[in-house]
Amino acid sequence: MDFDLTEEQRLLQDSVARLLGNKYGFEQRKGYMKSADGWSREVWSQYAELGLLGLPFGEDEGGFGGGPVETLIVAEQIGRYITLEPWMSTVVIGGGFLRHGASQELRNELVPQVASGEMLLAFAQVERQSRYDLFDVATTAKKDGDGWVINGRKGYVVHGDSADRLIVTARTAGDRRERKGIGVFLVDAKGPGVERRGYRTVDGQRAAEVELSGARAVAVLGNPEDGLPLVDQVVDECIAALAGEAVGAMQAVHDMTIDYMKTRQQFGRPIGSFQALQHRAADMLVALEQSRSMSYFAAMSAAERNPVERRKAMAAVKVQIGRSARFVGQQSVQLHGGIAMTIEYAAGHYFKRLTVNDAMFGDADHYVRDLSETGGLVAAA
Repeated sequence: MDFDLTEEQRLLQDSVARLLGNKYGFEQRKGYMKSADGWSREVWSQYAELGLLGLPFGEDEGGFGGGPVETLIVAEQIGRYITLEPWMSTVVIGGGFLRHGASQELRNELVPQVASGEMLLAFAQVERQSRYDLFDVATTAKKDGDGWVINGRKGYVVHGDSADRLIVTARTAGDRRERKGIGVFLVDAKGPGVERRGYRTVDGQRAAEVELSGARAVAVLGNPEDGLPLVDQVVDECIAALAGEAVGAMQAVHDMTIDYMKTRQQFGRPIGSFQALQHRAADMLVALEQSRSMSYFAAMSAAERNPVERRKAMAAVKVQIGRSARFVGQQSVQLHGGIAMTIEYAAGHYFKRLTVNDAMFGDADHYVRDLSETGGLVAAA
């Protein structure tokens, strides 16, 4: 199987790397983090100019026409520079819901706004009791005339404080943990009945807690009585993108660690000359390359039409990526020593992003249990 990038894909990779290399030095990143939004509007507009915000949408809708591989390429560069902009929440997750669940009329209205950088989206799914279960939904949606009225609370809405529209899961029927009776609704984040409390996450991104009190849905995405398959599909696509982001972050922190080992002196010689530490660095590289292979597997599996097989594949990806990210991050901190624990040095920031990445939609331990319950990635003969 040929894993070489096409000429267009290499151009995309080089363009994103050049942009972020110029705009996302570590000190620049700290400046963006302290801004009112917690990220850079200027960089966001340059994402739009490169076509990154229209990446997954069809060219007939004003998009880039990219697929899972193109998404992987961009996500890897975003991880390499641990960027702060709402690309994952708006383009990958929000874009996924628009592509798979929105009417043609709604896509015609919103896709150009997303692609130009005017419209920001955020996925309001997590609740206090839900943990990693996408079907555990206590927020309710009640039919009111031609529309829906939503009541409930959502926590950890990534970039929810700056979003223009929220994509909200709400129960239209059934008990709290039933898989049926879940709808997906588009809500005006600045409309009546919506209250948001923004905060900074441990890895420097922005998120919000959202309270919905009689908030009216702007639109319904998919089937309001059976929206969980739509949620599963979009989350699986996001897991594939998160795999690419994790690989980019691991590559950056591995390179940083090797450079440090070449310059840090102990007993009159670079610590990289010590065999025991060379073994640690080699183990980091093995974990990184295992994750890179799984990120390719994730990109190939993202378009799998069988939802059961797709979820098994993404569970396996989550397990390998999560375990490798933890190992690479821990080894980087250990090999750097005390400096890696300081806020002024980048290594700790990468480890934080890798930790948050692992927890998104379920950590490695969660998916080990998931795979064990479904018989594993490959059924025994």
